[in-house]
Amino acid sequence: MGRRSRQRARANGRANSVGGGADALEAPTTDYASPDGHVLTLRGALSPKSRAAYARTADPAQARAAANLEDVRARAIEFLFERLVVRWTVHEVATEGAKPLLARFRAATRAERDWVVGVLREHCAEWFPDVKVP
Repeated sequence: MGRRSRQRARANGRANSVGGGADALEAPTTDYASPDGHVLTLRGALSPKSRAAYARTADPAQARAAANLEDVRARAIEFLFERLVVRWTVHEVATEGAKPLLARFRAATRAERDWVVGVLREHCAEWFPDVKVP
């Protein structure tokens, strides 16, 4: 089925097995609230390919020669952030979408980043015990 066929099927209200539609599965989400009132919404699913990619990203032995341990740690945290965060609400302003979320994370204060990493650790310990957050 091509792209146009999928678009027509969606326009006609029919779900298809490839592109989603009404029958598409959605991963469960969990909200985590900070003491400051920020809310981080995380996905409850991580595909096997994402887990394998994360293992490569978090492995210092597979890092580039110029990357130090802190670079590997930062990239591993960003990787999990990109894959798991669905929404981040700060001061009642919600941020959604991969690029805006990553930009918000990179602009976060040290306290916000520390809180996010703590939430990622807590979430992964509960949902993905095999994924170790640095």
